Amino acid sequence: MERRRTMKTGLMWGAIVAGMIAGGPVSAGEAVKVGVVQQQLIIEKTKEGKRALETLKEFQASRQRIITADDADLKKLEDEVKSQEGGLSEAEKAKKQEQFRVKFEAYQRRIQDFNNEIQQRQQAITEQFRKKIDEAMQVVAEKGGFIAVLDEGGVSTIQVVLYAHPSIDLTEQVIKEFDRRNK
Repeated sequence: MERRRTMKTGLMWGAIVAGMIAGGPVSAGEAVKVGVVQQQLIIEKTKEGKRALETLKEFQASRQRIITADDADLKKLEDEVKSQEGGLSEAEKAKKQEQFRVKFEAYQRRIQDFNNEIQQRQQAITEQFRKKIDEAMQVVAEKGGFIAVLDEGGVSTIQVVLYAHPSIDLTEQVIKEFDRRNK
């Protein structure tokens, strides 16, 4: 009972805030329509989004191949150092260890650089789609008479909506509108 009351109170405040955003206060007797979407799901399910994510996946795979090759080179160098350890002078041993250290540091930098590149590409995809999603969402919201549409958020983003009845989830409608507008 307490949880239901808290949820109703939260929805009421959400409706009031949404009404204010839409252009004015909402009275207690007015019906307010608020919808929710999952923007990440829209990117993943639209035709254009699937293509962009596939391109990102290929980019990640190419970077992984480079890292795997670097990893094999490091392993080979490490094995050489270990196998020759007994027959090397201290100077040669120090030289091989320094060579390994330098390659290992370069390997770690490359991994960090690749991770940054991948994150930047993911952000670019999200930014590229944000405007198109907003346009499709606006069309769906206006057709349905919604005064506000909130992003549910998810694992990789801030979760804004803690609960929403499935009947107000506009994600599939926005996906269809997005695909219709962006063939």
